[in-house]
Amino acid sequence: MTSTSSAQRWRSAQARHDRLLATLSRRGLLGFGAGLAASGAFGVGVSHAREEAKPHSLDAFFTPDVVVAAALSPAGDRVAVLRNIGENGARRLAVEVVDAADPTGPRRVVPIGDQEVETLAWANDRRVLMRLAIPVTAGGTVSIGSKLASRTVDLHSRRMISVDLDTGGAVVLFGNERNRQRESLNLGAVVDYLPNDPDHVLMAAREYSGRLALHRVSVYTGRASLVDAGNTNTLTWATRDGVPVMRIDTNARGSMFNIFVRAGAQGSWKRVWRQSIEQARSFFWIAATDRPGVALVAARLDGEDVMSIRDLDLETLEFGPPKASRPGLDISDYMLDAKGDFMGALFFAPRAQYDFVDADMAPHHLAMNRFFDDECNVVLGTADAARNRFVVYATGPREPGAWYLYDKAARNFEYLGSRTQMETDRLGPTETLAVPTRDGATIEAFLTAPPSRKPGPLIALVHGGPEVRDTYDWDREAQALAAQGWWVVQPNFRGSGGFGKAFAREGYRRWGERMQEDVEDAVAHAVRTRGLDADRVAIMGTSYGGYAALMGAVRRPDLYKTAISICGVGDLGDMLDHERRDDDSPDGYVYRLWADRIGDPQSDAAMIEAASPRRRADEIACPVLLVHGEDDAVVPVHQSRRMHDALRAAGKTVDYVEVTGAGHADWEDEIDRSLMRRYTALLRQAFA
Repeated sequence: MTSTSSAQRWRSAQARHDRLLATLSRRGLLGFGAGLAASGAFGVGVSHAREEAKPHSLDAFFTPDVVVAAALSPAGDRVAVLRNIGENGARRLAVEVVDAADPTGPRRVVPIGDQEVETLAWANDRRVLMRLAIPVTAGGTVSIGSKLASRTVDLHSRRMISVDLDTGGAVVLFGNERNRQRESLNLGAVVDYLPNDPDHVLMAAREYSGRLALHRVSVYTGRASLVDAGNTNTLTWATRDGVPVMRIDTNARGSMFNIFVRAGAQGSWKRVWRQSIEQARSFFWIAATDRPGVALVAARLDGEDVMSIRDLDLETLEFGPPKASRPGLDISDYMLDAKGDFMGALFFAPRAQYDFVDADMAPHHLAMNRFFDDECNVVLGTADAARNRFVVYATGPREPGAWYLYDKAARNFEYLGSRTQMETDRLGPTETLAVPTRDGATIEAFLTAPPSRKPGPLIALVHGGPEVRDTYDWDREAQALAAQGWWVVQPNFRGSGGFGKAFAREGYRRWGERMQEDVEDAVAHAVRTRGLDADRVAIMGTSYGGYAALMGAVRRPDLYKTAISICGVGDLGDMLDHERRDDDSPDGYVYRLWADRIGDPQSDAAMIEAASPRRRADEIACPVLLVHGEDDAVVPVHQSRRMHDALRAAGKTVDYVEVTGAGHADWEDEIDRSLMRRYTALLRQAFA
């Protein structure tokens, strides 16, 4: 047993670890690799020819998934398809077992029930693992002045279950440890599926001391044995044959990753890399190699423009030359087979393309693309050990997504299931634009038309980061706006990530001008070339995109009829002050990264003030909607609160929504749907 105070500390440490691990997953520091299809894709609907398709309703974009996930067994003889078989909106999940040799034949159905399942993966050729998210309510007391008040928070407790698909029997991993089950929020983190040990997986779990430990867990009994332990700041590991050889820690604030490696179990941990959580990734682990002490990683070394795949000597920390690299494009992802061996590197140019290790895979991938009329991203998910069968998923602007089984030897493509029942011709088509900028450069942008394709209003939807990018893919927000009869342009302005360091640097210290100008040029190009209504243009975005929406309203009161800022920055000087105060890295690493990108508070003070919308609130003419999560750990909620106060003091039209218990735009679908109704109501009024 543990005391109440230590249990509370343990839960607090776990909650912090889970938030950072979720960020780690979103940032892709470990990549996606073979788990991409297993962790979920999107669905494809049936298209029906008609003269003018009626757009989907707003609610249709927020309906529960029909198929949740699909994955191929290691031997390649079976596919597990996780489907919701409930009726009238009820959730009743079941695993359909597909015979890969006869995919159109009858399917065995294994009931799962009313559960929220986040991931599906095979543990061996008989059992699958599913991570469940179980709603819980945590409570406690907080001090308010001299008084105490109670507060409850809705959380999710994560558990991993192992299900025998032949008998339907299930066990909970760590299920025999009652104290751990009672106190731990996250018992669903698999670090390694151990392809050479089909009876076990490696899992991370928080100890009572607060340290994160690595356990070997039986997929048949759920019992665990300790393998290794990190510290209170450890987030996860990567392993070779079950031995941890990479460890990722964070600093106390949770703003920076420290990445350590070692050559083997007896080696000492050495830091090989560090990077800010909020900046573009520059390193991630891919796989161990067949050479002891050598791993395959993706990294952008000093002086290099793009992130490339290369070897890393875990003892000497020396990097090899690039093995997979493209000029002007960072690697986005990679693929492994069932044995954990590297198969290829994924790039977006602008759709998904692979550089395969085996050249004979390339024509197969081209054939898959032709199957979808070259309109989708065809991503190879789980592959069998023989590299003959693959579970593939396809997503695209008009494809909410679907899973397929591809048999390489038979050259056969079989449909497995769709995430939604949305009809593709009731969605808006998207095209890639080459936008000429006012200073002679060219940037990429994506333009989504309404299903009718009729000219009308335009919305600039600006991505966050800013060192991330939009891709030619399914975007629920863009499609929901297009369904209202509006066009949506998504520019990859200079300063975006994914196109190499030089492209990102072109936005450094240019937040208030060049980066905004690129957005304005994309708007002008879309209006001019597609005959859109220049008098009905709006701007919106999340995080950096929220900042861009506010700054756009400052710069171009003649252009934008309304601005929607979601978790956006309103004052760059205040944001830099926040980063400096909270940066606990030994040399101010995180703060220096932001100052390099935004500007130096001393030498660039005038520029920073001019690029801060809160300081220029009186110049905004259009209505503004501000949305922010009250517990946002990335952009403090006071950014929107103070922006709201400044706009009200200036006599402007502004509304503010603060989402209780939410972080950085991480709210549930029901809240997202409610907010989308609010966005569309404001936009409709602005365009009237």
